[in-house]
Amino acid sequence: MTFNWLISGDDNPSMKKERIDLEYRLRPRITKFLLSQFDGDHVIDFSSYHFDVDIKNQWVWISEKTPVEVIEKIKVDFDREINGSHLFSVA
Repeated sequence: MTFNWLISGDDNPSMKKERIDLEYRLRPRITKFLLSQFDGDHVIDFSSYHFDVDIKNQWVWISEKTPVEVIEKIKVDFDREINGSHLFSVA
């Protein structure tokens, strides 16, 4: 699983810390979501899954680098499950 961080402005130390913190919250949530979308008969290789993360606008979407068949299978529920959460709010 690869995250493409979309950053506008200066990538300062506090922004780097925010990215690290957010990635630690995103990875398990996205992994759990992906596992729920595929039945247990398929081996899932997350290395081909790419996500674009816009910190400023607080949005995550499936990158076009992800295989089309995966995008088609998960796109309907992805926004609700991932962007509908409070990943970006301070815990």
